[in-house]
Amino acid sequence: MENYTIEEKDSFLVLGFGTELKSNYTDYAGINKEKEDFWHDVKQDGRLDTLKSLATNDYIFVVNEAVNNKMMHYAGVMTEKTLPEATRVIQFPKGEYVVVKGEAQTDEELSNTLTGIAFGQVLPETKEYAYVGGPNAAVIIGHRNGLVYGEMWIPVVKK
Repeated sequence: MENYTIEEKDSFLVLGFGTELKSNYTDYAGINKEKEDFWHDVKQDGRLDTLKSLATNDYIFVVNEAVNNKMMHYAGVMTEKTLPEATRVIQFPKGEYVVVKGEAQTDEELSNTLTGIAFGQVLPETKEYAYVGGPNAAVIIGHRNGLVYGEMWIPVVKK
């Protein structure tokens, strides 16, 4: 399967607003509904625009991370700045990342599609690398030809 690459990335920070996902981790419909509601809220109440104003680039990060045995989901941007009301500063480690590229009609569809491909196909089938936890993100890079395009970034280690 060649729908991914392995890329070396420097450590970086993502500042985000987040929510705890309460659905069981196998309840994909429940998780997707919680994420959809969360993204609707951060777009409507201005939190996403506030984050964008601090960003070092135009990327929007859709971050998933386990924190204290809780499934957390964040809307974030790459920045060195902070906000007192932000939920978390998320440290992504320096190292190798599985990168899956894609495009879709909406940000949410892109995030869900990339997550499904990365965790459902790429990681189970790759023989050389393993995901050992830590934050992972769907990165909304931009728009072209009427579609949203981006990448899934998952930190991995050699097996």
